[in-house]
Amino acid sequence: MQLFLSNSAQDTLAASLQVANDTEVSALDLSQVSAIALHFPKFTDGRAYSQAHHLRVRAGFGGALIAWGDVLVDQLPQMRRLGFSHALLRDDQSLDVARSVLAQFTAFYQGDVHEPDPIFIREQSAVAAVVGDTA
Repeated sequence: MQLFLSNSAQDTLAASLQVANDTEVSALDLSQVSAIALHFPKFTDGRAYSQAHHLRVRAGFGGALIAWGDVLVDQLPQMRRLGFSHALLRDDQSLDVARSVLAQFTAFYQGDVHEPDPIFIREQSAVAAVVGDTA
């Protein structure tokens, strides 16, 4: 995930399709779109998470997904799991802390947009592959 402070990333934001968090993303024509910026007007408003999931999983959008607005470092792991590729952090946030937060967890029990299977299925598959290789 690429991280920026909002005041230093206006070009990134300007080059994307900016989507309000009350937009029905299933109605968007994404044929010519390479970057979408989803807005978090308040850190407590999670509608952009649902939009991101819809864009990645249902619409198959493979371009850049940018979180912008009231974005805090503690939201980053969930944003990454839902398919955000960029985060424009609120200017009072620290990029070093953000990187640290993202490095804290390398695996999750539940599936997400990057790895849809829960960990117990992944572990079963890994064991089956090893057992199958030795037989």
